[in-house]
Amino acid sequence: MEHLLTALRAMAEPTRLRLVVLCARGELTVSELTQILGQSQPRVSRHLKLLCEAGLLERFREGSWVFYRLRQSSPIEALPRQLVSACSETDPTIALDLQRLGTIKRQRADVASAYFRENAAQWHRIRSLYVDEGEVEAALVDIIAAADPRDLLDIGTGTGRMLEILAPRVERALGIDQSREMLAVARVNLDRAGLENGLVRLGDMYRLALLDSSFDAVVIHQVLHYADRPAAVIAEAARVLRPSGILILVDFAPHSLEFLRYEHAHHRLGFADGEVAEWCTAAGLDLAPPRRLPGDPLTVVIWTAQRRAGPRVVEEPEKRPVAVLEGEVR
Repeated sequence: MEHLLTALRAMAEPTRLRLVVLCARGELTVSELTQILGQSQPRVSRHLKLLCEAGLLERFREGSWVFYRLRQSSPIEALPRQLVSACSETDPTIALDLQRLGTIKRQRADVASAYFRENAAQWHRIRSLYVDEGEVEAALVDIIAAADPRDLLDIGTGTGRMLEILAPRVERALGIDQSREMLAVARVNLDRAGLENGLVRLGDMYRLALLDSSFDAVVIHQVLHYADRPAAVIAEAARVLRPSGILILVDFAPHSLEFLRYEHAHHRLGFADGEVAEWCTAAGLDLAPPRRLPGDPLTVVIWTAQRRAGPRVVEEPEKRPVAVLEGEVR
């Protein structure tokens, strides 16, 4: 009962209630919340700290920025949502906050669109070399439907496309990417799609800041060819998989298009089934027969592998440094 009383006391203040209403509608930075509320950053930060301590909000760092959103998977998860629903959007204060929130989301969309326009040409050129992406996506949806996972991780999420098509089929979907610009695009896309269970985070595919055995499915879609240590990426994906969880790897079969290496930073020109099998075996995964989607001139291959149900034994494990928290909030 005490945690409920703590949560109720935390929300029983006008500014904090407004913050919960806003954070229920997406991930927002301290500076964005300050802009919406028209209050000083120290004041807003104090309120946010209280809400986090009460278990109502969660915070995460992305470089020099800190984002806040309504906490998920908590014992009191339903309480803040019920109170948010009771806050009428016709209330003058709430209405003004939501109007300002709309302005901020439009600004985000403009920035994301500009970034996409600048890079779209090279992406479209690569996509023209292989089978229609819709066919690849349909195959992935079928795999996820058969596996029926609860928690899904997308490594190298980019614009968040995998989350868009797969998040509706799971309870929780998390996308990791090392590009803040890409994450900005992904957030806009997830917001447009109304996918509240889809989140994105800044992260390193070689050192995921995630617990062991925390996901039922991991997707690595058209990312591995950028890796200089693909075996390490697969080993890290296997680490966060639960027993009997599934890894879905989408990439190219071996090819000779050298311009992809020099013009688009592809570190590897496709992968042979044998080396993928070797990496999966070393990571404690059992590889299934791959599916091939021939294109001209590139062939897309979908490899699926399942983590063994017994104790995980990984050959030659790499030491992962302990994560160190960065400086204070921006």
